[in-house]
Amino acid sequence: MPSESTGPKHELKRRLREAGLRATNARTLVLECLTEAGRALTHAEVCEAVSDHGYDRATLYRNLMDLTNGGLVNRTDLGDHLWRFELAGAGGHDSSAHPHFVCQECGDVSCLPDDAVSLNARRGAPRALRQKNVEIQIRGVCNDCG
Repeated sequence: MPSESTGPKHELKRRLREAGLRATNARTLVLECLTEAGRALTHAEVCEAVSDHGYDRATLYRNLMDLTNGGLVNRTDLGDHLWRFELAGAGGHDSSAHPHFVCQECGDVSCLPDDAVSLNARRGAPRALRQKNVEIQIRGVCNDCG
């Protein structure tokens, strides 16, 4: 059994400190929640997942924003006016040209492999597209609904 100084929580706290953030219990919990989820979560989903830890919704939202501002988490709106939060970089996804599939029936959002969509920025395309600093969303019907 890993000790507190070598276990997964220690690693999360190290990542927080490296991002210039205090490694508070709430931040560690939110980062752990996103790590375990392995997918983008809404603020409400994070609140539900950690509801037994006693943190209010505002505290959890502030921590999600701190993690986003610290570069540990990416925040994305997939057109349904709900912010989703997911790990950035190591252990998560590359923040550039990260494709998502949005089911038009059930609303489920899933991450697609980075090579599922290719960008071919031609001359005259916006710089953001050439630098692959864009959000890619594909809408359709998921396997469960289709």
